[in-house]
Amino acid sequence: MKLRTLLLASVFALTACGSPEAATAPAAGRPGGVNVTADQNRVRAQKVDAIAALVPADIRNRGTLVVGTTGNGTPPLSFRADDDKTVIGVEPDLAQLVADVLGLKLDLQASSWENLFLSVENRQFDAGFSNITVTEERKDKYDFATYRKDTIAFEVKNEKNISVREPKDIAGLTVGVGAGTNQEQILLRWDQQNKAAGLAPVKFQYYQATSDYYLALQSGRIDAYVGPNPTSAYHVAVDGKTKIVGTVSGGGAIPADIAAMTKKDDGLVKALQQALDTVIKNGQYAAVLKRWNLASEALPASEVNPQGLPRT
Repeated sequence: MKLRTLLLASVFALTACGSPEAATAPAAGRPGGVNVTADQNRVRAQKVDAIAALVPADIRNRGTLVVGTTGNGTPPLSFRADDDKTVIGVEPDLAQLVADVLGLKLDLQASSWENLFLSVENRQFDAGFSNITVTEERKDKYDFATYRKDTIAFEVKNEKNISVREPKDIAGLTVGVGAGTNQEQILLRWDQQNKAAGLAPVKFQYYQATSDYYLALQSGRIDAYVGPNPTSAYHVAVDGKTKIVGTVSGGGAIPADIAAMTKKDDGLVKALQQALDTVIKNGQYAAVLKRWNLASEALPASEVNPQGLPRT
């Protein structure tokens, strides 16, 4: 059965960007110019023998790269196409590019957020591509090859004259944000700074799903919605009634990166990093981000195990 409504449900777990709630995508083929059909016609890359040789022998011999992703997640990250079956999004697209460079067939496995980590640790999945932020705690068990900036966005109605660059810009506003998320923690710190400086406090509003936040935004019950930038970028593209008026790092004052995740010391991460660097340099990476309206999250190069968000 084809899905007919846009219900961008997502409350991301605290250390960016955690488990999104199940979501559905519009089935009208190309809402806002975004292709949500099962026929994705993905950007593809060519095999690079020197990089493919870095892949551990067991994976090379198998001939497939088994990638876990939260297929019931939030557009445009990893979600079901309008056939309610095929997993599409920026994460599958980037995983496909990496598999191509490595000369492997992509075996994409939909997973829950919790099982994704366990399956990578148990080597059921070779890698996870699922909006996973590098953290120091996660680096204890996993290796990472970065491929996107982790950012959060401030989204308002088109007619609102608001710009958000620093804490004072949200003073006195009514803001919708997911409870227990890293974006809420950033806003709470900003609000404390504002109140200490004698500025008006923020009025926080909490709802169950992103669709509820967007209803509140359109009705004027909130001035702004603050959530993961990919969610807002996708909503802006397909809905046309809102705009992004500011972004900040998902780590607040600390830069944060999204990365492909492998089991620690399993020998695959260097191959992933070099494959990502290859598609970054040849422009295929930029083409993928552009088609999902995420060009602002592009990285100039992939890194292995950079500094992650600090331990909680």
